[in-house]
Amino acid sequence: MHGTLGPTAVQIDPAILYFGTPVVLIGSTNDDGSYNLAPMSSAWWVGWRCMLGLARNSRTTENMIRTGECVLNLPSAELVAAVDSLARTTGSDPVPPGKLYRGYRHAKDKFGLCGLTALSGETVSAPRAVECPVQMEAKVAHMHEMAEDDAVFRGHLAAIEVRITRVHAHPDIMMDGASNRIDPDKWRPLILSFQEFYGLTPQRLQRSELGQIPEAMYRPPGWQPAL
Repeated sequence: MHGTLGPTAVQIDPAILYFGTPVVLIGSTNDDGSYNLAPMSSAWWVGWRCMLGLARNSRTTENMIRTGECVLNLPSAELVAAVDSLARTTGSDPVPPGKLYRGYRHAKDKFGLCGLTALSGETVSAPRAVECPVQMEAKVAHMHEMAEDDAVFRGHLAAIEVRITRVHAHPDIMMDGASNRIDPDKWRPLILSFQEFYGLTPQRLQRSELGQIPEAMYRPPGWQPAL
């Protein structure tokens, strides 16, 4: 038995499985050239690739498929109010029935609504959010239709693989003396766990064995990001 937990888990049937992941503000470009900004947390990274789990009929998904690009802006815990102001808004007009049922409303100017500053990317035309400590420009590599074997969710979910083309980071989260490394002791990402916002604890829990591997060893020899 570990800690205060008992020896046996019980079977449960949760409606969602959001156990805690960083929030991402996805910047994309609407068909009229205006900018869209949407919060999500179904994202994970391997190397310079990222998988994004999105609703198939969302404006963000539509924009990414049409333009083939986006910016993944990572807000810090300090930006929680700005992120929360976008929580039940959508760039889609009319509002999709599923979102209307959950109390969403249409918002055209997402950046104006949340008070963040838009800046066009360097390798993509999608918007960066200047106040976010990390901004990753990305291009769509592959889209996978999810839940094709499920009669209820079929056609409603998509997993989009993107490749990162450029990374921007605020100097105050960089590791001292290392120009290409984020300092995990300085970086405080905003975390969403079962629809509630959290931040990381100020200190590491313990020494990590994986942390003893030099970060540069994860970069394949000769590899450069493709634009």
